Amino acid sequence: MIESYIKSGKIVSKIRSEASKMITDGALVIDLVNYVESEILKSGAEIAFPCNVSINEIAAHYTSPASDETKFKAGDMVKLDLGAMVDGYIADSAITVVASGNIDENYTQDEINLHEEIIEASDAGLEAAIATARAGIEVSKIGAAVHEAISEYKLNPIFNLTGHSLEQYNLHAGISIPNYDNNDGYILEEGQAIAIEPFATNGEGIVNDAPGQYIFSYIANKPFRMRSTQKVLKYIQHNHQYVPFSGRWITDEFGERKGAIALKQLSDAMAIYPYAPQREKQDCFVSQKEHTVIIEKEGCTVTTI
Repeated sequence: MIESYIKSGKIVSKIRSEASKMITDGALVIDLVNYVESEILKSGAEIAFPCNVSINEIAAHYTSPASDETKFKAGDMVKLDLGAMVDGYIADSAITVVASGNIDENYTQDEINLHEEIIEASDAGLEAAIATARAGIEVSKIGAAVHEAISEYKLNPIFNLTGHSLEQYNLHAGISIPNYDNNDGYILEEGQAIAIEPFATNGEGIVNDAPGQYIFSYIANKPFRMRSTQKVLKYIQHNHQYVPFSGRWITDEFGERKGAIALKQLSDAMAIYPYAPQREKQDCFVSQKEHTVIIEKEGCTVTTI
């Protein structure tokens, strides 16, 4: 088990490093997403969730739909969040990058300095959390360490986004790792795998749902009168029953019109769960830094370093 966590972590680390170089002015988001997902499969691993690429005030849960024409602008604050599985054991990691290029066309130097400071804050939050994580500690203490580190920059964590525990073929395994002291007394145990993911912002620190639904999870098998919708559900059951999947994968398989209709019907019937992109409440900038760690008696091992 530990060996599989380590192997998936090395795959994610390598792809994260290469993919971050693609975040440049004028580059298409969908090209980055396709690169990450294809490289995971080429490595012999499975995709743990659709590659998330969330820009500026969008904190999480954006992945390209089919025919996405969204492009990076120089100076954008881009969050790249990716995950791979080896034998079902997951590595989940994220980095925030300022898109390279002629930044002066889009942002002032003060804004770029702010972007870099917000990124530093989420990095510091993660470092503090990793230094705190060990067997026998309450998860709220990790949250307190994150909040304290980010507050030193006079910034806020995102209070209603959390890290999470990981299990085989289970991305969100029931335990939340907060980014502030939420008084959760759950005590971590040796051998547990968790993803720690501090978000930092110059805003209020609350995210709300933004328009669109691009990522989904299977919930339950239900009957449908439309044969095409039933066919899509069977495909999801067979291929994506355990971890989140992209609507793009469904429309690529069944066509944009049929796939979109089926996804809506399945979501309305709660056969699948749709995840909306998460936008900072005040439309302020958000950064994210994430590693997967294995809890040990005296600390933790970072698998995605």
